[in-house]
Amino acid sequence: MSRKSHSLTESRSAVIVKNLISLVLILYTFITIFLIGNAVLSSFKTKADLITNTMGFPKAFVLDNFRIVLGEDGFLRNLLNSAILVSLSIVFMIAFSSSVAYGISMFNFRGRDFIQTYFLIGLMFPIQLGILPLFVIMNKLKLTNNLLGLALVYAANMSFSVVVFSKFFHGFQRALLEAAVIDGASDLQVFSRIVLPISKPVIFTVGLINFVMVWNDFYMPLVFLTKSSLKTLTLGIYAYTADFLANWNKVFAGVTVALLPIIIIYFFFSEQIVSGLTSGSVKE
Repeated sequence: MSRKSHSLTESRSAVIVKNLISLVLILYTFITIFLIGNAVLSSFKTKADLITNTMGFPKAFVLDNFRIVLGEDGFLRNLLNSAILVSLSIVFMIAFSSSVAYGISMFNFRGRDFIQTYFLIGLMFPIQLGILPLFVIMNKLKLTNNLLGLALVYAANMSFSVVVFSKFFHGFQRALLEAAVIDGASDLQVFSRIVLPISKPVIFTVGLINFVMVWNDFYMPLVFLTKSSLKTLTLGIYAYTADFLANWNKVFAGVTVALLPIIIIYFFFSEQIVSGLTSGSVKE
């Protein structure tokens, strides 16, 4: 076989593989959109309509499910708890992870490579693996049944954020930072007045990704928040599943409320998320 025919065969194989991957992704996207669309449509159905017309369009769009969920079942309190938890978690996550990444990226010190490897390894292990010792520590610190305590737990799970910030900081123009130091700026001033303003795309990306993670999380609030007054959105939806057949109209309404912020973020900020993950700053 000639070199030309061999390269042509490889090219055809690559095209076939690419088309198969595209087909799988299109199929997955279609199934996802169908399931999300059906959940949203079901939230506007009556209980009788759900039984007789499970997969179809509502016979009549009704808002009673949302009125019950938001007005009568304390779901607004769950929504507020989730909003508070997400806000605190993102603030702590960005503050801690950006500071750590800045130190790793900008300073040479003994153990630097180990710390970088430590955070890379942390990407492979979910925080749920350490739930038992973590719960014991939080309980001794009196931080269980506390939104602030759970926000600190989320902030401690910052391996991904540190890696993203580190990648971005490595591309900084060192001459700019050195000039600020020569002018008398301290390391803290350089970080807060120069580095963070330039890092807005990555801050935005890290914030959005962690927003989705915390907003959708069920396991950690289930473990650390046992008081009914502190339950988050996911726990509020879970409460309906105890008697799913009696409450499945409420389940779909609750799921739709929970999906709304995620859908808005996807449609309006997906490009910013991708650009923040792939961008670097001014190169030297």
